[in-house]
Amino acid sequence: MSTVQTALRRGTQVLRESSDSPRLDAEMLLGTVLGRSRVGLVIAAEEAIAAAEEREFEHLLARRRAGAPVAYLTGMREFWSLEFAVSPAVLVPRPETELLVAIALEHLPESLERSVLDLGTGSGAIAIAISHERPRAHVTGTDRSAAALDVARANGARLVADRVRWRGGSWFDAVPGERFDVIVANPPYVAAGDDALARLASEPLEALTPGATGLEAFAAIIAGAREHLCEDGVLAFEHGAGQAAALAAALARGRFDSIQTRVDHAGLARVTWARFHSSNEEPS
Repeated sequence: MSTVQTALRRGTQVLRESSDSPRLDAEMLLGTVLGRSRVGLVIAAEEAIAAAEEREFEHLLARRRAGAPVAYLTGMREFWSLEFAVSPAVLVPRPETELLVAIALEHLPESLERSVLDLGTGSGAIAIAISHERPRAHVTGTDRSAAALDVARANGARLVADRVRWRGGSWFDAVPGERFDVIVANPPYVAAGDDALARLASEPLEALTPGATGLEAFAAIIAGAREHLCEDGVLAFEHGAGQAAALAAALARGRFDSIQTRVDHAGLARVTWARFHSSNEEPS
């Protein structure tokens, strides 16, 4: 019969060639099986594991080795210091996306009521993180996937007491006639032929790639954003590291101004934002 320590040693070895963080993955999976935190595993290092628990751990290791994200196997992912439930219906929230939240917060004074729209909300991570930090903000999250919205609603109810409003529909179809002070989006942006899609095969394809160039979702959102932004409103995107210049050019063509790009902790261009002014509109 294995102990916690020997199980972790084996799990780390099993995942060594399929994971960038085999020890951490093994700890997360065994912790899920045993109902213990990572610190709890250290404390219980010499405790024996029941045969049924060991079989469940081996099953999770096999799925992880086959490419399933740890978050799908544990059902949870931390984002913005909050614990989000996730499922294969949504993308796994990633640390670099926290930059998009941070930039949105820069444009949302704590003392004022402002309206925020999160397009393609998925698990609701961005919308909920913003609502958590700005309780006075009126936040709406949209997604065309009913399954994704079910995940987001459950997260919202648990983390921000249902302060976020959820709407179904493709991009702005979900909020006809409404305007917002800040619009954020982490849309699909991987080009259809990109090798990265193979590594992300466990996650929903429609949330990863919008088409051949990877820029199609940005174009659709920019085209509709002017009709849904308040005067001096902000439109902010997460994007791929090599897409900043193309996205900035698309925003300029769309008559947005004050265009800026920010890099993430890895030094990669990750978020681009711009402002809307009605004076930039073409004369009718």
